[in-house]
Amino acid sequence: MKDLLLYILSNISENGQIKVEEEENDGFITLNIYAPKDEIGKIIGKSGKTINSIKNIIKIKAIKENKKVDVQISELE
Repeated sequence: MKDLLLYILSNISENGQIKVEEEENDGFITLNIYAPKDEIGKIIGKSGKTINSIKNIIKIKAIKENKKVDVQISELE
């Protein structure tokens, strides 16, 4: 799922400074997106439509693998 998320984000981002970390605990996966402040707005999109679409795509893959997933965004330090 990390690879799928990186592929989607690489096509949204212009500078490619986005990092994704994956944590798994008992079938629950947390994907943490770390991006520069100016890229976070592009990832979230107008009224959160872009990030909600990304989350839906990731959840479809998680359902196929019988796992639960959550996507979080943080500013890259």
